[in-house]
Amino acid sequence: MQSRKNIAAQKKRTFTHNCAQAVLCTYTDLTGLDEKTSQDIAGAYAAGMGNMEGTCGALIGAGMVLGMVHKDRNVSVRCMKSVITSFQNRNGATVCRLLKGVGTGKVLRECPDCVADACEFLEEMLPEEAKKRL
Repeated sequence: MQSRKNIAAQKKRTFTHNCAQAVLCTYTDLTGLDEKTSQDIAGAYAAGMGNMEGTCGALIGAGMVLGMVHKDRNVSVRCMKSVITSFQNRNGATVCRLLKGVGTGKVLRECPDCVADACEFLEEMLPEEAKKRL
């Protein structure tokens, strides 16, 4: 299985996508959504839901992918909890403001790295048939 985390991180790094868009748009073949629709759906989730106070957009994008792939709320929620826990353990936060060091002056993780991490943990939670398509 080859990870797509570098592809997603590059989308963010080149400023063509916000964090949520970078994740969601990297898995369009698994979600069944096209690029434009994916960008539109995830468009409002930049900067931690638009104001850096909310959950990291990369995690939101991962949640969208999980929901579209699993199509089962209970499974998606369980998988998302694992993604969030892994992300929190690696980065020390899941809120955009804290990750960016707003108010603390200490950046915990840059956006492209948050995107890569979210994709890495997302891919661990994909069903086997989806993993074969990576």
